[in-house]
Parts: sequence; C-alpha cells; structure tokens
Amino acid sequence: MSTPRIVLTGATGFIGSAVLARLADEPVRIRALTRREHPLPPQVEQVRADLAEPESLPGTCSRADVLIHAASHIGSDEQRCVRVNDVGTAALMREARRAGVARVVQLSTTAVYGRGPHRAAAPGDLKPAPGSPASRTRLAGEAHALRSGALVLRAGLVTGAGDRWVVPALAELTRRVPGHWDGGRARLSMIAVEDLARLVVQAVLHPSATGVRGVQHAVHPVPVRNRELLDALASLGLLPAVQGELTWEECRSRLAERPGRVSERQLALLAFDHWYSAGALWTACASDPGPGPLTRLAGAADWYRAHLMRF
Repeated sequence: MSTPRIVLTGATGFIGSAVLARLADEPVRIRALTRREHPLPPQVEQVRADLAEPESLPGTCSRADVLIHAASHIGSDEQRCVRVNDVGTAALMREARRAGVARVVQLSTTAVYGRGPHRAAAPGDLKPAPGSPASRTRLAGEAHALRSGALVLRAGLVTGAGDRWVVPALAELTRRVPGHWDGGRARLSMIAVEDLARLVVQAVLHPSATGVRGVQHAVHPVPVRNRELLDALASLGLLPAVQGELTWEECRSRLAERPGRVSERQLALLAFDHWYSAGALWTACASDPGPGPLTRLAGAADWYRAHLMRF
C-alpha cells in the first residue's frame, strides 16, 4: 500500500498546527500550503499558496490523495472573509477536483448555526443562521467543499495552546460582566485542540471513516456547563472565581456599561445552550473522545498564563 499524500492548509494556525503535529507522527507524506515560509518539521514539503490569491493555487494538490482544509479568516473584515473563506475555498476545491484528490476534509464551525439555544442538535437538525462575516463566509465555503464530496467538520468551542478566542473571551467577560450569566446553566459543545486534531487525522486515515462525508459535528460528546468551565479556569488561576448569578438583562446592561472586544452576540453564544450531537462521528472514526476539554485545560494552563494578558 502506497504512503498517503496529504495536502494541509492552515498548517501554522491554531487547529492546523495541531493537525500537522499529529500527522507528523503518521506514515504519510505532508505538503503544507503556507502564505509565507515558516519553520516546519523537516519531512514536510512547504509550498507557498494564499487562499486570497487564487492564482497561487494551481498545482498545489497535484498527486495528492487527501486535502485537509484547516485555513480560514476569522476576523471582522468582510471583504477579507469573502476572499479567503468563500472565493479562496472555491478555488482550492477546483484545484482538488482537477488533481483528482480522493478525500477532502474541511474544518468549519458550529457558529454557522447562530444564536441558540441549541440542545443536542444532530447534523441536519438546524438551519444555519450565521451572525458574523466569518461564519457567513465559512458557511459559503462549506458549500464549495460539499459539492466536492467533502467531510465538513463543524467544531465547537476549541481550547488549548494557541486559543485566542474562547478562554481570552471568558477572561474579558468575567471582568466586564462578573457573575454567572443566566445562572451558569448553559451547556456548551467544546473540544480540546489535541482531541480535534486526533479526530481529523482519524477521519482521514482510519478505514472505517473514509466513507463518512457531509456535515458532522466535531465536538466532545458530553457538553460542558458554563459554570463548570468558569470554575475549572478559576481553579487553574486563569480567571478570578465567579460569584453570584445574573439575569440576561443584567448581563446585557453590564456589558454595555463596560465596552470591550467581545460583543453581546458572542456573550450569548457562551451564556445559553449551544450543544450538538457528535457521538456517531467518534464511532465512525474508531476513536475514543478522551477525558474531555475541562480535564485537558491543565495541560494548556502555562500557555494561557503566558498569553492571556496579550489579548
């Protein structure tokens, strides 16, 4: 059996770098598409390509068996989001089809569903209602991938070394809106980045998973209570201990009184139920979900301590 040849986008990003590290331990050939040269493991073929420049993509998938598309733009610049997440993904999928790539796995986000509450929703249960330029254009990018027969993995809240959204947002919000939001009852779909990377690689390489296509939820099967998440972060010294309970109206009022980076829409994603069914994917990938994202936080605590104040 020949060695699988894998093309990876986003290899220097939060999730993509974890996928690359996991792939580096497997008997595969890796080609990383990067916008500029980066120090990567010596066995990785590095090719300059930029999703915002479709003319840079021809040839990037030549002789590849698998494409893992983990690159995206998640900022608020709508034009940039369109160029990278929508137009760039369309061009990449055309290149994958031209090259005859047999397996495409694309990373996306449960944020395409918009504001909940969402409870135990399976793929196909919810109509997407994205509320930001990033999630709108990532949904558009999904459509291009699905037309190519891809497996699209909608990840939930991803934590771990390199996380510049989830824990930093919680740190800001506990300063601006101190208290348990809506009583801290919200259940949230989360996944540690190392478990997400393991799931992606299994979806690519395990024989029982190679036929899984369409949209799937890439989250730990057991949702996390908001209150438990804040308590776990406080126990690691990453956040102050949270006391008291706030109604949603109190949350909105306090958030408005203390302007900051995190919006009311983003607070709502953390303060209300947003959890999704995912057990079938783990079974198909013959993979154990692991102990869960709260247990994994301790392993990333030093990274968070070194970086939280930068956000």
